[in-house]
Amino acid sequence: MTTPWGELALTRFPEDPRERLRAWDASDEYLLRHLAEREIPLSGSVVVVGDRWGALVTALAAHRPTQITDSYLTQEATRANLARLGVEPGTVRLLTTRDAPPERVDVLLVRVPKSLALLEDQLLRLAPAVHEGTVVVGTGMVKEIHTSTLQLFERILGPTRTSLAEKKARLIFCTPEPSLERPANPWPYTYTLPDGVGAVSERAVVNHAGVFCADRLDIGTRFFLGHLPDVKGAGRVVDLGCGNGVVGTAVALANPAAEVLFVDESFQAVASAEATFRANGVPGHAEFRVGDGMAGVPAGSVDLVLNNPPFHSHQATSDATAWRMFTGARQALKPGGELWVIGNRHLGYHVKLRRLFGNSQLVAGDPKFVVLRAVKK
Repeated sequence: MTTPWGELALTRFPEDPRERLRAWDASDEYLLRHLAEREIPLSGSVVVVGDRWGALVTALAAHRPTQITDSYLTQEATRANLARLGVEPGTVRLLTTRDAPPERVDVLLVRVPKSLALLEDQLLRLAPAVHEGTVVVGTGMVKEIHTSTLQLFERILGPTRTSLAEKKARLIFCTPEPSLERPANPWPYTYTLPDGVGAVSERAVVNHAGVFCADRLDIGTRFFLGHLPDVKGAGRVVDLGCGNGVVGTAVALANPAAEVLFVDESFQAVASAEATFRANGVPGHAEFRVGDGMAGVPAGSVDLVLNNPPFHSHQATSDATAWRMFTGARQALKPGGELWVIGNRHLGYHVKLRRLFGNSQLVAGDPKFVVLRAVKK
């Protein structure tokens, strides 16, 4: 990535030499160029929210910024990119969306996230630390910045305007008004599941901001809940890419003897899964882990993996995450252990499962979704 201070070699995480997607985009370059051209003072507390792969804080490492992210993968990519640059550990402060934000912010740089709810939550959490002299600059690709995005900045922080577009990227400029009367933070949001969805029927779901389908049960998960395996006994089950934890909670409710591991790369998701599990008073044992899929799960230690893999990496469509999940699941499963996957029919996951496991069975399907089962031989 070319910056006003030189060129940086950056990678995503996990690093893959075959990966064609970059660890930055035009909106990152636009923001850094603006900071240099306008000579924005960076001597105070610099906070970067939503940095995708650490490109922004790596470029600004000399100013000891703080990064706030919801993504475990982003944190790991940031660590790797900083190390590659020779930046001493601790120079950049790495916080998650679940950590208390800094008490004072002099420069707030916001990479607009895909989730408007996550942006709302983060701006509301940071607003008390923003003062009249705080420089607030947002950035994103044109297709990511909507009227609702600008209205959110204006409602929470103060008057907001945008720049002209450059290379399909745009900047957001906000003038803080600390005296502004802000709305209460609506997150986390709790709702009750409908009837007819198995063990979790009419149960509570807790969603922190940014978790997929935060205000309702998405149709894919609903279909999956209707076709979960009948788990018996004290087996070890993984809800892989757990989101708000509805699937793993359903398993635990149906079979309290099961030991359920909830895993997601989103800090908000794992917090939601734990809150959902606790809210329902589930008697079984559960573990909640933020991480890169099945990494760290001992080989041959799992009886069942349940998975609804994402097929987007931010704005890009990619099956790389699904492939990593399937591969990790196969390694972690015991012989005879099973991976159950739900996905959109058109994604063709059965082909990947047959290549990896040597088998794939259609459990259930409708015009949009399929539930597939693969057994480790």
